[in-house]
Amino acid sequence: MKKEDLNLSKVPIIVFDKKLEKLRGKVLFPEKLEKANAILAKAGLPEKRK
Repeated sequence: MKKEDLNLSKVPIIVFDKKLEKLRGKVLFPEKLEKANAILAKAGLPEKRK
């Protein structure tokens, strides 16, 4: 499939920057992560609908 064909198909073309791979698995904001985990531990997750 050519790039021109993709542009006509209403499907967005997404190109990822290879530099982002070095950030995979790293926690960029550890304070916010700790706060979010504390809130989730206290409140819990909603029930999953069937």
